Amino acid sequence: MAGLWIAAVDVDYRDDGAVAAAVCFDRWQAQAQAQAPATERVVRIDAVAPYRPGRFFERELPALLSVLEGVHSDVVIVDGYVWLRAPGQRPGLGAYLHAALEEGSRPVVIGVAKNRFAGAESMEVLRGGSARPLYVTPVGIGQDEAAAAIHAMHGAHRFPTLLGRVDRLARQR
Repeated sequence: MAGLWIAAVDVDYRDDGAVAAAVCFDRWQAQAQAQAPATERVVRIDAVAPYRPGRFFERELPALLSVLEGVHSDVVIVDGYVWLRAPGQRPGLGAYLHAALEEGSRPVVIGVAKNRFAGAESMEVLRGGSARPLYVTPVGIGQDEAAAAIHAMHGAHRFPTLLGRVDRLARQR
């Protein structure tokens, strides 16, 4: 997956809405300190759907679509799962995002979760000497390729540098 435009996205919720952030970069090994991402985008969302168990995508999806508006990407990395069961059986946030994006230019979506979801067929990725894996699920590419891409991302710790950066952007604004 060389020569791609990659967007990592995240959402942080507040009492009065949410903040969605995107960090876009052009190679898996890009790092925040030495090579600033090509694009960072932060969008304030005034109204969000209430949290409903099993319907998390209803709350998160509009914010992600808003921050991705006008952003070209070949790959989108979401904080969470693409599939909550075997691929095609029970969609997670990433599958809903993939379906909502424009057909014909629909990017690959890779879900990266910090915690195991019972029943999800994810690939465990160990990074930075951590004994705790990240859980990777994709749509649009194979699981091995997605896991290798997340493993290759810059950062000496469990969580890749630019995924941490997008998380901080959403929380700080």
